[in-house]
Amino acid sequence: MSQIISLEGRTIVVTGAARGIGKAIVELCVELGGNVVAVDLTGESLDAALAPLNADRVMAVVGNVADSALAARAVTEAASRFGAVHGLVNNAGIIRPAMIEKMTDQEWQDVIDVHLTGSFYWTRAVGQHMLERAKGGDKTGGALVNISSDAGRKGSIGQINYAAAKAGLLGMTMTAAREWGRYNIRANSVCFGVVETPMTEVVRGEKFRDNVLAQIPLGRWSTPQEVVKSVCFLLSDGSSYITGQHIGVNGGFHISL
Repeated sequence: MSQIISLEGRTIVVTGAARGIGKAIVELCVELGGNVVAVDLTGESLDAALAPLNADRVMAVVGNVADSALAARAVTEAASRFGAVHGLVNNAGIIRPAMIEKMTDQEWQDVIDVHLTGSFYWTRAVGQHMLERAKGGDKTGGALVNISSDAGRKGSIGQINYAAAKAGLLGMTMTAAREWGRYNIRANSVCFGVVETPMTEVVRGEKFRDNVLAQIPLGRWSTPQEVVKSVCFLLSDGSSYITGQHIGVNGGFHISL
């Protein structure tokens, strides 16, 4: 049987690539034979993350994901260097916690800009490139993966901005799947539960730990290296007939039909 998950010859754009889940995605994409366009706001952290990898297989892009011009330019440069772009992972994220009545306009906007608007910019830029290839006769297609969250499906106390943005990504995923499916461009979301990253330190802390773990049937947190396997599966031909779906990778933290 051929290898189920392979990214050989594929070029994948990954936002928020310098740490945590994004860094783990980059590492696994390269391990599976792919080229990676790694995007992050912090150049030093990005350089450190990419240093152990084959320099011929990675391209660093430093800047704010909520910059539409950056997205367009990066896709053009990536296609020039690697020949084409075949996948996108919208992973970049920030948190600005506050209860609804105390949340400022800026706290709301900062999170929406990165998670939702930024994801749209990169989806549009990569999608335009894929459509041009498809209309030119290239049947390779492509795969888009949006990193959503259980917060987008059931809400999150103290993070209405984050929950709203992650719910918005689900709508973006389904729309892209419907519009671009005829071009063999697939779009799916991955909804993570509690992953061991700096963003979940409070949830995993002593105050909330026991209560949250009691809601997870598998009874543990996940690591970035564990959950990113699902992302690379959705980028690969192993998921060639999956599109418009929201895959829960959460240890059972959220279970639904």
